[in-house]
Amino acid sequence: MTQETNNLAADLWALADLLRGDFKQSQYGRVILPFALLRRLECVLESNRSAVLVESAKVR
Repeated sequence: MTQETNNLAADLWALADLLRGDFKQSQYGRVILPFALLRRLECVLESNRSAVLVESAKVR
């Protein structure tokens, strides 16, 4: 892995530690990480959002 990937992973785990709240440490990876991944995907795909919504409306 590259240094950038390692830094991103470390940042995500640090964020997960902050947001963990009532979850046991063994459980929070299953909860927080998927939400962090979804948010990242949302940011990356934001430029295509309008086209996807138009296509979705056509399919319905």
